[in-house]
Amino acid sequence: MKFQTLRATCSAAALTGLLSALAVTPAQAATPVGWEGAALGLSAAQNRSQGEGVTVAVLDTGVEVDHPALKGRVTTGPDFREDGLKPGNPKWGRHGTAMASDVLKVAPKAEILSVRVIDDEENEELDRKELEELRQRGESPVAQGIRYAVEHGADVISMSLGDDDMLSSYDKDESAAVAYAAREGVTVLASAGNSGDVLNGGSYPAGYAGVISVAAAKPGGGRADFSTVHTYNDVAAPGVDIASANNTGGYRSVDGTSPACALAAGVVALMRAENPKLTPSQANDVLIATTHRPAGGGNAMLGYGLINADAAVKAAASPPKDMTGAVAYKGNKHLASPDGTPKTTHPELDQGLWMTGLVAAGGGLVLLIGGVFLARSGRRSDQVGAAHLMQPQGPYPG
Repeated sequence: MKFQTLRATCSAAALTGLLSALAVTPAQAATPVGWEGAALGLSAAQNRSQGEGVTVAVLDTGVEVDHPALKGRVTTGPDFREDGLKPGNPKWGRHGTAMASDVLKVAPKAEILSVRVIDDEENEELDRKELEELRQRGESPVAQGIRYAVEHGADVISMSLGDDDMLSSYDKDESAAVAYAAREGVTVLASAGNSGDVLNGGSYPAGYAGVISVAAAKPGGGRADFSTVHTYNDVAAPGVDIASANNTGGYRSVDGTSPACALAAGVVALMRAENPKLTPSQANDVLIATTHRPAGGGNAMLGYGLINADAAVKAAASPPKDMTGAVAYKGNKHLASPDGTPKTTHPELDQGLWMTGLVAAGGGLVLLIGGVFLARSGRRSDQVGAAHLMQPQGPYPG
């Protein structure tokens, strides 16, 4: 399992429609609960814990703090996306507001720390110049957001974002930030990705070691068609037709591994409230041990199964021993006796073999690029382009 070695543990989804605005009171109002409540065993879990004293950092597009579902529960951190948009703009905080409300739907007494690291343009295309400018800033917004959250009291980090391209890239700064969070006792979750019905490409941050990757389930417990199928999947949560807060008021119904991740983060908040000493490794192990296991056991579609919130909160009170941690190396200092050979010395390459490999690799790359373009041409009309920043993992704007 991933966390035994601090191992790895949401991407494009369609908005299924808008819910009518609901009457609310001036104080915090509960986000409507649908089928996901029964699927998670939410009522029984909330009888044990409601997330008191736990801070969940929502790394996303920003959170509208005045929405009735969020009133009094949100602290706003920095905007590492730095694109000039501000709260109150309808293009600011659409996705993040929805995800924060999904966390509080599960853990209504938790606190939300909002850190803006992406924008709401799910299919934003960036030219080479802008991409290069972003790289020159230093750490990615996601890496900066993780570090900020850890340093400002987060107990849980929820990232309903990712990169669904087949050419998605591993970022060493983001990986290092996740490792830092684990060392500091902060549990990190991310959406598995929404490319299961298209190219099924890998997605980061879900694929980083130390992240609990959350797949999306549909009513009945099966995999949502869009949910990425990958060996890094740890657990699943409801991700279809989830009522979530809208940044301009009211609520809307959303699909994606994004709400699945946010709901799972809420469950971890319940667990942390039940046991404040729960470590990231223990949270991972408890979630996995208490799931509704799919037939045949764990698999790449739903990980180890749909989260059972009530069972997870119960088990969090007495978790298994945390076996992770640094271990001193007790072996030989060298694999072989040093002979003074420079580390950069290697035999000369066989030029004929090298050229053959180069030609073969070039041909393969051409075929791969052709296949990617063909696949993308058949994608849903609201999904475009490959070159982009981290993106929200559902819902799409209406």
